Amino acid sequence: MFASSPATTLAGVWSRRPIASEELAVAHQTTSFRSIEEMLDHVDALSFAVPPNVQAEVAIVGALAGKALLLEKPIALDLGHATELTRVIDETGVPTQMVLTWRYTHRVRSFLDAVHRCEPLGGRGHFLTGGLLGGVFATPWRIERGPLWDLGPHVIDLLDAALGPIDEITAHGDLHRWVALNLTHASGIVSEASITAYSQLDPARAGAAVYHPDGVHEVDTTGVSSEAATNIASEFADAVWNHQSHVLDAHRGLYIQELLTSAALNLD
Repeated sequence: MFASSPATTLAGVWSRRPIASEELAVAHQTTSFRSIEEMLDHVDALSFAVPPNVQAEVAIVGALAGKALLLEKPIALDLGHATELTRVIDETGVPTQMVLTWRYTHRVRSFLDAVHRCEPLGGRGHFLTGGLLGGVFATPWRIERGPLWDLGPHVIDLLDAALGPIDEITAHGDLHRWVALNLTHASGIVSEASITAYSQLDPARAGAAVYHPDGVHEVDTTGVSSEAATNIASEFADAVWNHQSHVLDAHRGLYIQELLTSAALNLD
């Protein structure tokens, strides 16, 4: 994403596994740094492709060094570390942005514009995949936490963006099979969501619908990665150079972390 964007230069990569870092550096014609400290001397910003607990630790180091942060969801694996990371970000004032992929696409932005012009009755969201049955997404932290923590942020964020702040969220089902969410928004509107990463659906299904007296506004969020990557890179570059956080910033990540934590209390 950063190597191909005209708005950014991939200054280098670092990994806890030097071999992985070297392979990435060769593939993208950049530098493999030996330590995070060495990398911080050569970059304006950091992006993460690590488990959430590692992200929370390294992002604090980056913020204290004054580097802008592009954060994956969830921003940590527990609310305590998410809160601490956000506190450090606020103290240092570094720009931040969240990789909530759906929100960077034209189809989702058009959907939200349409929803905001209607009088919603309620909404539904879904993210149904087989990602945890095997393959690149079946990583240890995702298998342990289940699809609520991996897929849930996308659905929760979109329903919140469409229908307003969420006052209450409850969950039922099986954390490692199928999770159903009930969300009550501050406006009194209620929405629902269904999430699984254990179905061999091909292709996967994802998206949202908001119903109103005259019909429904719907959006299919599958197959949006390429468009999203272009916009994420360019909008992050703007945030860095303007030294101003994106509307989808670390506080958005903390808010979603709080909702995930509440929902998880209802599940085994």
